[in-house]
Amino acid sequence: MKFDWNPFDLFVEFTLEQSDIRSKARAGVIRTAHGEIQTPAFMPVGTNATVKALTAREVWETGARMVLANAYHLYLRPGTEAIAEAGGIHRFANWDGSVLTDSGGYQVYSLSDLRKTTDDGVHFKSHLDGSAHFFTAEKVIDIERAIGPDIMMQFDECPPSNAERQIVERAVQRTVAWAGRSMERFSGTNAMHGYEQSLFLIVQGGTHRDLRESCAKELVAMNAEGYAIGGLAVGEPNEVMYEVTDWTTDILPAEKPRYLMGVGTPADLLESIARGVDMFDCVLPTRNARNGQLFTRDGKINMRNANWKNDFSMIDTETDSYASRNFSKSYLAHLFNASEILGLTLATMHNIAFYQQLVRDARAKIVDGTFVEWKESVLRRLNTVHTTSV
Repeated sequence: MKFDWNPFDLFVEFTLEQSDIRSKARAGVIRTAHGEIQTPAFMPVGTNATVKALTAREVWETGARMVLANAYHLYLRPGTEAIAEAGGIHRFANWDGSVLTDSGGYQVYSLSDLRKTTDDGVHFKSHLDGSAHFFTAEKVIDIERAIGPDIMMQFDECPPSNAERQIVERAVQRTVAWAGRSMERFSGTNAMHGYEQSLFLIVQGGTHRDLRESCAKELVAMNAEGYAIGGLAVGEPNEVMYEVTDWTTDILPAEKPRYLMGVGTPADLLESIARGVDMFDCVLPTRNARNGQLFTRDGKINMRNANWKNDFSMIDTETDSYASRNFSKSYLAHLFNASEILGLTLATMHNIAFYQQLVRDARAKIVDGTFVEWKESVLRRLNTVHTTSV
């Protein structure tokens, strides 16, 4: 298959700085028009151009330098025209760091009763008002051009984890075809907001090794600037997810960033870093925070538990954030039990800072050659069960 784009016109720069000699873990730097992101990196999820409960300044103070937004949701509300008129998502949301937009493929395919898929694209009805829409690979590129992220994801087909092989195989065929169409559209259009953008392609294939490998090889031949592993963390056992990740990173080029979509727990991050992944996103730190669950190196703790009432110790002595340094478990438990909004903010701030510190520490251990031992020690602590968290 021949494509007409010029790879020298692409923009995101990735520098691989260190590889671990005892695992596939890597330390690198991604450079976009909006700054540098040290890898491994975790992107907080800001689906609607906001990380729930935090201002852009508070997100930045956690150490995050790239956030994820969702093209499907922003297309429906407020609409791409409004974001484009504002000057792009960075100005719209007052965010100085980098932005990656998911194409909305997963969201569209989750609308099982509201969509119809063809080789051309997907007809679907909005989950907001039932209005009819049609997404093609090309239209999604146009949407992402208007929104203006630094990194755009292709439109792909994400089959259910329990789908029959023939369904997964068809999804791979469509994903590869749509990847080619996305690259063509991307190369034939210009950035709209005064800075260049990049396009990443997504490897599908379920848990079938041959489908994953064939999909990865076809996408690598298209010479995109980065590659994502999609369709995982959707119900398969963790060990299967790690195995599929391992197969796929063996094929993806070493000189380009690798992104595992929608993953995951702190343990998932560490295990996937060990298998060669550079970038992550997941709703867990923000969603769990709003439910009163905090991540620590010694496992999760539930701030709604009455046993914290007289615990005046810091939230977490090992996470460097405003929330962690300045407020006690007793105070945070009080906020949640009193249904105070500040509780959501402080818990979210802490959890995102925890994730940022986890990947920073992983990077440091990769650089100094002690990653494997450090990972195992952290995993042992993460499995700790707090007697006051149940």
